Amino acid sequence: MNKEKHGIHRIAEMANVSIGTVDRALHGRGGIKDATRKRILQIAQQIGYSPNLAARALSVAKSRVRIGVCIPKEIHFFYDQLWGGVLDEEHHLEQLGVEFENRPVKTLGEGDIEVFNELVESGVDGIVLTAGSPKELTPLINEAEEKGVRVVCVSTDAPGSHRSSIVCVEPHLNGCLAGELMGKCVAPGSKVAVVAGMLSTEDHRKKTDGFSEGFLRHCPDGKIISVVEGHEDENESFQKTSELLGRFPALDGLYVNTVNCLPVCRALGARGFEGKVKLITTDLFAEMASYFQKAIITASIYQHPYRQGQVAVRLLADNLTNKVHLPPAAHLSPGVVMSTNLHLFREMRSTEARPSEPVQKGRSVVQA
Repeated sequence: MNKEKHGIHRIAEMANVSIGTVDRALHGRGGIKDATRKRILQIAQQIGYSPNLAARALSVAKSRVRIGVCIPKEIHFFYDQLWGGVLDEEHHLEQLGVEFENRPVKTLGEGDIEVFNELVESGVDGIVLTAGSPKELTPLINEAEEKGVRVVCVSTDAPGSHRSSIVCVEPHLNGCLAGELMGKCVAPGSKVAVVAGMLSTEDHRKKTDGFSEGFLRHCPDGKIISVVEGHEDENESFQKTSELLGRFPALDGLYVNTVNCLPVCRALGARGFEGKVKLITTDLFAEMASYFQKAIITASIYQHPYRQGQVAVRLLADNLTNKVHLPPAAHLSPGVVMSTNLHLFREMRSTEARPSEPVQKGRSVVQA
């Protein structure tokens, strides 16, 4: 064990915190309380420990690393948070000399092929990508990796490709958790349905499969009567949910496996099903609070979008600048949001409106 690693372990033990918390304190990153940071720095000073940040910064600057980012701007409620993690990590790394080429696409699966090709042709060293079109992107990712361009997928994967890593909440586990919750919230023999985004997308398909597995295991004689695709379109999701409720008026539960839950909530209200159908959603944003309070949303599966963006950029940058090994996958643990713990999540801690969408300005994405 080298001297620096030994020092970090010792500080973590003395401060009774994780090694990751020590790393954030020593490198000036966010995500920890000021009091905790101060205590860690005092301990580091006490034992005479100091990471060689100047040498690291010099190493990064000499490498002249350029990273491209291709993530959707919409749906706002999820991707605003994902971009927030990306941009905060970029800000830290830009101070060390890493350059970023941010190319947001409008929606998942729209324009990502063209943007990916543009980023490769521009000479970037690595790309952070949401793979909305995994089948079409796979040969392009493979070609980029062969050229030495590292590709890290975030949120949704291109599993058949040779991409270097994926950062996400494992979608099958995500769906299984939602299925278990639903199975324990409804009576045996209940009928439920799924509102998905696009089943051609790895993330949405695996969540659907996981939900089916979890629900049928935990709800004796339960039935999944329909899986509809809303294609991340609010009007389409509203219309298809309304039609679903019209066809199956005895529906007991609905699972929305993307963040696009507001049109489903509105359809329940329009059909007079508010509070009568158990609704399990995905992720969290401020506009969902009233639906929790009215018991329209029973629970939501939280995917840590801010953390996903932060981790994806950090892993890729550490690999390109310091040759740190990229794990094949970095899976975050899903969380369960209910009305009781709603206030604890970052999306609820601010009374301000949600951040505006990322916009292109020169070579970086900035907040409008």
